[in-house]
Amino acid sequence: MNRDWIATARTLSQALPYLQRYADATVVIKLGGHAMGSDEAMDEFARDVALMRQVGVNPVIVHGGGPMINDMLKRLDIKSEFVNGKRVTDAATMDVVEMVLSGLVNAKIVQAISEQGGRAVGVSGKDSGLIICEAEDPALGLVGRPTEVNPRLLLDLAEKEIIPVIAPLGMGRGGETFNINGDTAAGAIAAALKADRLLLLTDVAGVKNAAGDVLTELTAAQIREMVADGTIAGGMIPKTETALDALEGGARAAVILDGRAPNACLLELFTEHGAGSIIRKG
Repeated sequence: MNRDWIATARTLSQALPYLQRYADATVVIKLGGHAMGSDEAMDEFARDVALMRQVGVNPVIVHGGGPMINDMLKRLDIKSEFVNGKRVTDAATMDVVEMVLSGLVNAKIVQAISEQGGRAVGVSGKDSGLIICEAEDPALGLVGRPTEVNPRLLLDLAEKEIIPVIAPLGMGRGGETFNINGDTAAGAIAAALKADRLLLLTDVAGVKNAAGDVLTELTAAQIREMVADGTIAGGMIPKTETALDALEGGARAAVILDGRAPNACLLELFTEHGAGSIIRKG
């Protein structure tokens, strides 16, 4: 008998406790970076998500799209201004952001999941009042900070075993459209759903200590200490802040993991060793 077949069967057998553990669990996944960079990576991600739904997990996908937005703004010759390194989102920029996120990017992910046999539907944070926002900073224009998440739509889709794919847009009290950082939107949704896991797919292996080693398990208190002493710095700071906000809001755990690794989400959920850095409240 083929040894590869035997190894595959053993892997499936060893996964049983984890499949049972995550039956009916809600897992919010922030998709960005490498996993959106190629058709091959997108197909693999979509296959993993379809498998998760097939074995009883309720995956909720929140995606970014910064590089695609930058490309479209350049093609349309729309100039961007920046304040403290953040793009100012005026009305013209917002039109492009919405077109790219709710149109091009969202539809591509939905199609990829559908092609793998999953049932997915694209929505934005504006649909059914999902995410209500206020301006994060008036100087940044239409950049929003979630103040309220109404998860009824997502719960209804979960009951029908449909995978929501969410564009990170929100609605203001005055009816205006806001652009939301994808990580921030995912964290707010994970908190509102009291998600079992928030998976933040990044282009790094996880949270590292001063020696450069990936830490597989962390508490919120340890994260705060590492930020204070400078061990966590740069782009990892907002990632960990998102994780802590989600935990504070009711999510059970958050994981920062490398979206470049093959089958990263399956490794995290259905194997003993997991993937990346899991952060729990305490």
